[in-house]
Amino acid sequence: MRFHLLLPIAYLLFTSACAQPSGSAHTNALIDETSPYLLQHAYNPVDWHPWGDQALEKAEEEKKLIIVSIGYAACHWCHVMEHESFEDSTVADFMNEHFISIKVDREERPDVDQIYMNASQLLTGRGGWPLNAVALPDGRPFFAGTYLPKDQWMQVLRKLVETYQDDPERLQTIASEVTEGIQTIDQLEVASSPTTYSQETLNQLFQTWKPQIDFDWGGNQGAPKFPMPVNLNFLMQYHYFSGDTSAKEAVLTTLDKMALGGIYDHLGGGFARYATDAKWKVPHFEKMLYDNAQLVSLYSNAYQLTGDSLYSEVIYETLEFIEREMTSPEGAFYSSLDADSEGEEGKFYVWTAEEIEATLGSNAGNFTSYFSISQKGNWEAGKNILYANQRIADFAQSIGTSSEKVKKSLQQAKSRLLEQRSERIRPGLDDKILTAWNALMLNGYVDAYRALGDPRFLQSALTNANFLKSQIIQSDFSLTRSYKDGVTSIPGFLDDYAHLIAAYINLYQATFEESWLYTAKSLTDYVLENFQDAKTPMLFYTSSRHASLIARQKEIDDNVIPSSNSVMAKNLWTLGLLLAEDAYTTRAQSMVNTVYSSVEEYPNFHANWASLLGNIVHEPYEVAILGESSQITRQGMDKQYLPNVLFLGGQSEGSLTLLENKLVTGQTTIYVCQNKVCKLPVTQVGAALAQIR
Repeated sequence: MRFHLLLPIAYLLFTSACAQPSGSAHTNALIDETSPYLLQHAYNPVDWHPWGDQALEKAEEEKKLIIVSIGYAACHWCHVMEHESFEDSTVADFMNEHFISIKVDREERPDVDQIYMNASQLLTGRGGWPLNAVALPDGRPFFAGTYLPKDQWMQVLRKLVETYQDDPERLQTIASEVTEGIQTIDQLEVASSPTTYSQETLNQLFQTWKPQIDFDWGGNQGAPKFPMPVNLNFLMQYHYFSGDTSAKEAVLTTLDKMALGGIYDHLGGGFARYATDAKWKVPHFEKMLYDNAQLVSLYSNAYQLTGDSLYSEVIYETLEFIEREMTSPEGAFYSSLDADSEGEEGKFYVWTAEEIEATLGSNAGNFTSYFSISQKGNWEAGKNILYANQRIADFAQSIGTSSEKVKKSLQQAKSRLLEQRSERIRPGLDDKILTAWNALMLNGYVDAYRALGDPRFLQSALTNANFLKSQIIQSDFSLTRSYKDGVTSIPGFLDDYAHLIAAYINLYQATFEESWLYTAKSLTDYVLENFQDAKTPMLFYTSSRHASLIARQKEIDDNVIPSSNSVMAKNLWTLGLLLAEDAYTTRAQSMVNTVYSSVEEYPNFHANWASLLGNIVHEPYEVAILGESSQITRQGMDKQYLPNVLFLGGQSEGSLTLLENKLVTGQTTIYVCQNKVCKLPVTQVGAALAQIR
């Protein structure tokens, strides 16, 4: 649903006011929380409360307006607003007198964030973090905005208090309109969209999308540039099905420019959140688990497609970063690294030319040339971001030497600088463990294993998968969202289930251990029972067992992370094929039909749905591999990019219907099937690939 802005009525609230700086130490109710973001604010003079019944009931009892301030630990502008406003005693005194102030970690409570982010979109047409909403005592919002300097923040608060005292009906009117908008924003009709699709359907989606692609620098046109793995995965899949070279060009240009650009950490591996410019040069320096997880999967798929060594290097270096800096002793994955250290964004990652020369000495020449280092700085105030304008082979040719020699020289320099960098004060680590993001990283490790065959990647995946199974999955197959210091908290949301189911399905295909597949099925059945929308085939973001908010929302649009509904639709489609559960595939098809009009209009905001459409149009192959060497054979096939192939098998027939009566004693046999109908069995990977192609 597309909505009209409520900005004109909300805008009437704002006139002038001022605040005076001051400051004092204070301990508030956040001190007992585990979220690093909430704990960052535990000593603010603002009397922050965590989200929950206690704070909401207090607002109702005292008839006070509610400030809902939402952010996350790695958010730069969240830190700025905290220092400017929430650490200021004058601001805090005013907030404490007139409001009940609630701090929310958007990563722990995406359900709350979703409500107030939708309010911001309705009121202003924009969103972002920090998100600061003001609501009536019953939680219904009437104001929302992002970062505001202290004077503007106080101006807004004073006017809102004045209006609440003198004209409360105005706020009631706005709150009612916003709440109605929130409650209807994701409503979808069970549409009369087509129930059959064709390659022409996919062609039209790409043609609608194509004008927005930056074929020179990758990603979407303009700046800032965000890595969008789900979008690039669809374009890669579309190229495979259509042969359209421009789709492949869009993907590989993006991957190349990102891998060479400043958004990539050339010393320590891993990607920053986004680039502030159109050429991937200047990063917003925070590192998020979910970005790196999905990018590992994306580069793994691209390596299967191309065999490009640059992509395998990115995979190895990024997973080394994850292991070194983002992995807990239990084998779980932390959430993020801050953009700031010592109060300065990017300080940990940037270099002066003098620092590089002092560390590398006479060996600095190739390094400074390759990474565009200058005495005056290639960024700001004499500081240099490490980024390259070309691949090593091209650089080596330009200076008349061998690429092997340059590569060795650069690697030695990078190792020395990484060692030197490790002595700096590090950015803050958000060490909470989120189920959905761990599942994405688990999936990344599985994809890296399947593409590169390194058993260390599979071991990391299995360690994490078992951690989630033992600590996060409850006996009734409900999930918890967050884990920290041995304690789980917050009921799981649809994305927690969706991404974990997807990861376990992928893990089954990499190992042929059926327990992962059946755990995925049990989680799926729990979702269908507890997240159901009786009016449509779509699923709510919160469980029916979850505490109610002012609206029960759905995630439909794909963004930096694919929407939980699109992931669940893919899960249902895949499980339906692997387990011969026709009800699952029928449900998935109904979900696609319901959202298709939106996919058709805005394909780049529904890329994961478009990928599922690709697999509906191009019916997947079910490849059964049975016999003593089933794993070796599967590894041989996994060297190829095969986006419409599902693998199943093992050394025995197991319990899956599709494997019945297919084991041949004394040999490893490959059956290439579609819709449960199999071609003649073969024993060689090449022969099986020929049947697929």
